[in-house]
Amino acid sequence: MNPIALAPNRPAERFYRGGERLRAFRGDPGSAPREPEDWIGSVTTVRGEETLGLSTLPDGRLLREAIADDPTAWLGEEHVRRWGDDARLLVKLLDAGERLPVHAHPHDDFAAGHLGRAHGKAEAWYILEGGTVHVGLREDVTADALADLVARQDVAALLGLLHAIEVGPGDVVWVPPGELHAIGAGVLLLELQQPEDLSILLEWEGFAIDGPGEGHLGLGFDLALTAVNRTGRDRAQLDALVRTAPRSGSAFPAAADEYFRLDRVPVDGGPVMLDPGFAIVVVVDGELALGGQGFPAGSTVLVPAAASERALTGHGEALVARPPAP
Repeated sequence: MNPIALAPNRPAERFYRGGERLRAFRGDPGSAPREPEDWIGSVTTVRGEETLGLSTLPDGRLLREAIADDPTAWLGEEHVRRWGDDARLLVKLLDAGERLPVHAHPHDDFAAGHLGRAHGKAEAWYILEGGTVHVGLREDVTADALADLVARQDVAALLGLLHAIEVGPGDVVWVPPGELHAIGAGVLLLELQQPEDLSILLEWEGFAIDGPGEGHLGLGFDLALTAVNRTGRDRAQLDALVRTAPRSGSAFPAAADEYFRLDRVPVDGGPVMLDPGFAIVVVVDGELALGGQGFPAGSTVLVPAAASERALTGHGEALVARPPAP
């Protein structure tokens, strides 16, 4: 097996605007105003859809089907021994053409107990183009107060609950399950998350979505909001969520490792050997070669566990996304 160049995979008509920065980064022409996400190496569907969001391989097979047919070759023996054919990873490029709504994602226990899903949705971001992000409560909030703001759609108050943080290229943001957050307009990022599409929306005014009908995951807001963290973050706790990534090596805080991993890999000639195992490589600068193929900045490459070619050469930088270590 060899590394596989992945074509863009942008689900159409998302509920928020964006896509211009994403297409410029990928070198991919187009002008659809609501294609702000590229789902890379995805075995996950958009919530409620049968196939939308799934990645297709160059030979026409869905990646999900290919992994199910030969999980060891794709994911590795140790991974399969622990988790079977569950890839345990979703990678996205995301371009916020407008500020996203205030929302949160459920943790594993909540998702299993109330939604029958195998995972919750932890996520973390590597910032490619900066701006403002809103993450973590500035102070504790009661359940009744939070529910009241949601019911009244008091957007200013909801956003005001959160820390507003300026981020730039190379910064990372760790968003544990339950943490309230919103990505600001103009931010382009690489997102790693658990392979689910589960969002609890606290805000929906002005967005192309039925918030009262869809924002609570079909559970009603009384139950859905119990999955939201209502404890404030002090400065030290906030510093554990938002930081600048090291120049090389593991980019995310250690708390993210149980969910997914991201390595920052500079290449100055090479070769730089990728560790064994399933990986998704995103070239963010320069031009790199892998498996005899050249990949300019903006390329996304799927590396099966059984790939025989794992040496990066050239001049530039890659981000290497992986599932958790088995």
